Amino acid sequence: MHVFVTGASGWIGSAVIPELLDAGHRVTGLARSQASADALTAAGVTPLAGSLDDLDSLRAGAAASDGVIHLGFKHDFSDMAGAGRTERAAVAALGDTLAGSDRPLLFAAGVAGLTPGRAVTENDASPAVGPDAPRGGGENFAFEYASRGVRPVALRFAPTVHGEGDHGFISTIAGVARDRGVSGYVGDGANRWAAVNRADAARLVRLALEQAEAGAIVHAVGEEGISTREIAAAIGDALSVPTESVAPDAAADHFGWIGMFFGFDMSASSALTQERYGWTPTHPGLREDLAAGYYTRGA
Repeated sequence: MHVFVTGASGWIGSAVIPELLDAGHRVTGLARSQASADALTAAGVTPLAGSLDDLDSLRAGAAASDGVIHLGFKHDFSDMAGAGRTERAAVAALGDTLAGSDRPLLFAAGVAGLTPGRAVTENDASPAVGPDAPRGGGENFAFEYASRGVRPVALRFAPTVHGEGDHGFISTIAGVARDRGVSGYVGDGANRWAAVNRADAARLVRLALEQAEAGAIVHAVGEEGISTREIAAAIGDALSVPTESVAPDAAADHFGWIGMFFGFDMSASSALTQERYGWTPTHPGLREDLAAGYYTRGA
């Protein structure tokens, strides 16, 4: 297949690219800068200049492809509503272009807030509906294209897609611990975070492209849930700083923007995904990556 990928030079996308190429697929990647274009070219990808705000570039990439993997997202936590509007517009541009072709449209989603108090499964529908919902209600909106001759597939990633070089949530939390001199968790720290190794997630994306049916929900989850207290303790041990509880009403002051997420329970199962696609996570888990010092080395 000739696959158009947004977010191709990002943390997850740059791992998905070799999976696709090794499987014999050709890839065009959206590049919003010359540095991104150069990185994609070096990886064997054809760059397409554009951005998530440049809907014409999204339409052009989708029109020339046999399918789309939409991994790009504006991670602007100061304007989540704006990020949601951008996401919804991007999905519309891609979906409208693919309409009537039965081509796949895989898109990144998450597990946060779907089923408070228990692990999310692939049978749980997202409650986010409408343009003002988180991520612009993009999951349910994308699924509407199944009736228009598109094969939409939700890629629900664990809140931490970890590995050496990760600069996401866990890296941010470790940075707060370094700066504060204490590794904190919110409340009793019993809330759990699902996790997946970046390499395992990349392989699953490729399998979903090749196998998933229209309307499928795929869970890129290697570990169902690790308590945030255990995560904080591992970071504290690595940094040789104490581990302490932070009151929920002080989380924003202590952690900054990440505080609103670190207190959430974001556990999820991937049992159905593993059964349906023959996917078994084989790479190190989050505990192993924390112990390896990927998030605290040089601090």
